Amino acid sequence: MTTQIRASHILVSNEDDANKILKRIKDGEDFAAVAKRFSSCPSRKNGGDLGWFGKGQMVPEFEQAAFAADQGAVIGPVKTQFGFHVIKVTGKK
Repeated sequence: MTTQIRASHILVSNEDDANKILKRIKDGEDFAAVAKRFSSCPSRKNGGDLGWFGKGQMVPEFEQAAFAADQGAVIGPVKTQFGFHVIKVTGKK
């Protein structure tokens, strides 16, 4: 059972922007580079990396999507109170 995951994300204010960013990544652009350019979250300086976290540490919508995704998957957009996220799951343990 997965107890912790590591994820990166890109946070934007609207779903249209999130879909455009998701397409850029699916078309081969580097996730970290896109995060540094477009994310409104302070984690952008680290390429969107949020580090390791367990259940109960993120808002429910983000956590449910991240824990449900396979390692290496890029998913989204996921709507939370902060905006729309494109999430990349980079580790599970």
